Amino acid sequence: MTAFFRKQTANAKNDILSGITVALALVPEAVAFAFVAGVDPLVGLYAAFMIGLITSIFGGRPGMISGATGALAVVMVSLVAEGNGMGEASENLGLYYLFATVILMGIIQMLAGVFKLGKFVRLIPHPVMMGFVNGLSIVIFMAQVKMFSHKSLKVSDAGVNEYVSTYMQGSELYTMIGLVLLTMGIIWGLPKITKKLPAALTAILVTSLIVIGFNMDVSTVGSYIVEGGGTGLKGEFPTPNMELWEKLPFNLDTLKFIALPAFL
Repeated sequence: MTAFFRKQTANAKNDILSGITVALALVPEAVAFAFVAGVDPLVGLYAAFMIGLITSIFGGRPGMISGATGALAVVMVSLVAEGNGMGEASENLGLYYLFATVILMGIIQMLAGVFKLGKFVRLIPHPVMMGFVNGLSIVIFMAQVKMFSHKSLKVSDAGVNEYVSTYMQGSELYTMIGLVLLTMGIIWGLPKITKKLPAALTAILVTSLIVIGFNMDVSTVGSYIVEGGGTGLKGEFPTPNMELWEKLPFNLDTLKFIALPAFL
């Protein structure tokens, strides 16, 4: 038993610092990818929380992704949009199709592990991987640019509520750009000075302290959600949602619709 605890606490400092870094960085990351996928930000937070919890309990392996990923968000954009179009806007069927796709995806991943299909990843050409990653970076960048805007509610001639984005201007824009450049500069430059401090965690803390200390009026993830008609980052521990089994038709058409995104 003593040997077990020694093994688990061998890198306690690194584990704690990495855990804090991931916890602070995962919140805006999960929310941003939720915006990309077109779902409520709390859905992204719940997903990131559950994946991280399961991975920490059952263990992972080097290179294992246990957080929000832009690749998945990009693939799910069209699925959520098409799913919402299959019913009334209030039904939000796109979200339930997304849940069903994720369940099917997990089943496929478990089967791939059982039959040891991971070795076939080596057959994917390197240019294909580079093209996918570069395309993904462009999509993520375009999604992040939207954070430099404010949303305002307007009612169309047909009486439909529409949210119109207006990009920041003047000192507000310059302040946001300055904070972004400061964060990027710390992440890039700190490892060249010392490797004892995690660059990402230091950048988050320094930028946050500057904003709080000087009482700077800048946009936050919570304010962006409120502008979009939400209530901010208010939630509770996720609970089982049985509406998936009630609203979603489980038939061959549904399987055909979610099969391709699940495989991707």
